[in-house]
Amino acid sequence: MTARIIDGKTISADLRGRVTDAVHRLRRDRGVVPGIAVVLVGDNPASQVYVRNKSKAVAEAGMHAFDRKLPASTSEAELLGVVAELNADKSVNGILVQLPLPKQIDPHNIIAAIDPAKDVDGFHPLNVGRLASGLPAFAPCTPLGCILLAKSVHPSLAGMEAVVVGRSNIVGKPVVQLLLQDNATVTICHSKTRDLPEVCQRADLLIAAVGKPEMVRSHWIKPGATVIDVGINRVPREGGKSRIVGDVAYAEVAQVAGAITPVPGGVGPMTIACLLLNTLRAACVQNGLPAPNI
Repeated sequence: MTARIIDGKTISADLRGRVTDAVHRLRRDRGVVPGIAVVLVGDNPASQVYVRNKSKAVAEAGMHAFDRKLPASTSEAELLGVVAELNADKSVNGILVQLPLPKQIDPHNIIAAIDPAKDVDGFHPLNVGRLASGLPAFAPCTPLGCILLAKSVHPSLAGMEAVVVGRSNIVGKPVVQLLLQDNATVTICHSKTRDLPEVCQRADLLIAAVGKPEMVRSHWIKPGATVIDVGINRVPREGGKSRIVGDVAYAEVAQVAGAITPVPGGVGPMTIACLLLNTLRAACVQNGLPAPNI
């Protein structure tokens, strides 16, 4: 068996195209242009690349970008002041503060200061609680992307046995809530889970988000299962260079799984596409308009 490759680049391009069309209609029919502010503090190279990619995607979707770049020496009070300014700016519909932040800034305080209606990252405690309660809320972009990728293979997740490896606030916990909303039967695993390979072998849908290179092996996989790999790990290769791998040992797992996301080119592109979707929805809600059906 060779798994079907779940092409995140193609699926995300389709979603971004539909968001762009909706943005153009919103501008034409209502005179509303969604705007997002991405705040970058410091010079983390990975964050800089990610923010550049986000800004490019925002422009291509026809949205307004209100990017802020602050020095690594920025204090927590100064950053809170920037967030308050963006909260008050009606042209800004979504606010994203890029993590990680410098050590002098508590990220929990910053996230809690963002207007929940503009929290397009889905990290504010109010959105976290609403998501867990099954109420309308912004879902974090990477978990939402995982669900959309899974649904490209299984339009209905109802009744499927799903196993999530990793319990982070950014991916593991919110993806569990989204799976429950879609009526999957969910098990969440972590470092204290006993017989982890055996638990994973039960999964019709396995989502790996643990941050350990190629940890998930072929003997962990139920034949024909769908595997979503959230991991992005840089590992050394010959010649002193490095390569990017996921949390799943792709080559061997692809021989057992029914469908699998590659790394790169799987979950990553979906994260930015879902950020655009959340920003579009935020703009509609803040302007008293129905959310687009995308």
